[in-house]
Amino acid sequence: MRSSQSSGSFIADTVSAICAEIEASRASFDLAGAHTLYRGGGTPSLLPLAQLERILDALGRRDFQEFTMEVNPDDIVKGGEEYARGLLNLGVNRVSMGVQSFDDAVLRRMGRRHNAAEALEAYALLRKAGFGNISIDFIFGFAPSLDTEKIYAQLGQMGLPEHISCYQLGIEEGSGLDKMVQKGLYTMPSDEECEAQYYALCDMLRGLGYEHYEISNWALPGRRSRHNSAYWNHTPYIGFGPGAHSLFVGQDYVRRWNNPSLAQYLDAARSGNWDAVRGSETLSPEELAQERLFLGLRTKEGVDGKSIPENKWFISDSIILEEF
Repeated sequence: MRSSQSSGSFIADTVSAICAEIEASRASFDLAGAHTLYRGGGTPSLLPLAQLERILDALGRRDFQEFTMEVNPDDIVKGGEEYARGLLNLGVNRVSMGVQSFDDAVLRRMGRRHNAAEALEAYALLRKAGFGNISIDFIFGFAPSLDTEKIYAQLGQMGLPEHISCYQLGIEEGSGLDKMVQKGLYTMPSDEECEAQYYALCDMLRGLGYEHYEISNWALPGRRSRHNSAYWNHTPYIGFGPGAHSLFVGQDYVRRWNNPSLAQYLDAARSGNWDAVRGSETLSPEELAQERLFLGLRTKEGVDGKSIPENKWFISDSIILEEF
């Protein structure tokens, strides 16, 4: 385990590398034209405010229409209202918090660092600090059943967040849960059980007044995520950091990504050879059509067949998904 000193140096080196990548991109891209900013991946709330400020200074602006920061409840509780206000003062106007569950037993088995009480405390701290746009994440499909009545009551008690994302549990190879599965210590719920939980969440959130605008996302009226919505309609975006992805739209649609290896990313920053950690692909008309289809069908608006090149897969001019 790193000492606090070496951990601070490690964070500073990583932020320096991100700032260097941002600076190297200026010659090719107008970063001032970006409307939204999303700070996510890993545990962004471990980043000290001073280091977040360095990244914003490198970008050259703080007046984004939507600036989302992913946070963990325990980091907010640890930092307190002072940390939350610090985020707000740096221009963060939307927070996405990984609550995951209000069941302490489930949180322990997931290996989360927080409990349900800390999640509620963190939410209250964010509200007290002045955040008027909060999204919370839930995970379903962990246990054979899901107590939606408890979630309903808890949401009512805390005050409805503006946005909720619900994701089915996935087990990554080599993770703690994967090892438990291999040892017979954990059994995933069946597909039928997961489906029942999903539709129970749909019914509950609809009853609370949320708009189900994307397969995993619900929002109060007018509170859709602007940034995430861009991914589903091929709006161009640029990402910085290990594992970051970008989409450039011009004569062609080009997707670019960084290698997820932090060590290689830091080496690229030192050498200035960013091509050493990047891969890219140019989407063919067929690939673009496929993406427009499966991304569009994730959304409430569905897919307008007229916007997709003629293809033998399509049997109608318009495919609209009215209800999930």
